[in-house]
Amino acid sequence: MIIKDSKILITGGSSGIGKATAKLLADSGAKVAITGRDKDKLEKVAKEINVLAIHSDVAKEEDIEKTYKVFLENFGTLDCLINNAGIGEFPTVDEITLEAFMKVYSVNVFGAALMAKHAAKIFKEQKTGGNIINVASTAALKGFARGSVYSSSKFALRSMTECWQAELRPFDIRVMQVNPSEVTTAFANKERKERDEVDNKLTSIEIAHAMKAMLEMDDRGMIPELTVWARNPWEKK
Repeated sequence: MIIKDSKILITGGSSGIGKATAKLLADSGAKVAITGRDKDKLEKVAKEINVLAIHSDVAKEEDIEKTYKVFLENFGTLDCLINNAGIGEFPTVDEITLEAFMKVYSVNVFGAALMAKHAAKIFKEQKTGGNIINVASTAALKGFARGSVYSSSKFALRSMTECWQAELRPFDIRVMQVNPSEVTTAFANKERKERDEVDNKLTSIEIAHAMKAMLEMDDRGMIPELTVWARNPWEKK
């Protein structure tokens, strides 16, 4: 895929990995739109990195439909969806609630699936192939203490990625997944403020570069899954 002039939609694009990826791809000549739930923050970031803001919550199906309507009105076609929006809840097993599962799954699983549903329809109609990248986590590969809700949602996303690969490869649609390990972002921070970078953990730009490289591979090939580990997150600094 040639990044320049490609039309790319990124969910959860107002901070962290989504913001870094949007900026990198826009700086490389792509036409990029980002979504987010915080309208003021979203519009401020979009202006800062020169991309289109679409105020939307992927947990709401009507917002997803609005997202694609606005995107196509502005860009005409779609080349890539990056399913980046994600949230987490981390109860112990004896603290689990249905509410926690529904809250996390509505974004990490159901929202990602419905975003992909619309993207797949568009790609099939365009008959020019397409790309979907799902941003999962190393939690999609191995569970951990307090991970019942979050980790299982990422396992579900990984399973859907494999299902979509099987379904969409005959239509020249590449479905790929990236699994970041520990990244210093605002994820799971109640104040939604970006955390300070530390030397032994990843930053958002590493994941952004990984996704750009996945997309830039010639369309005859694809990287089904890529895991990016922090070299030594336990190292004391």
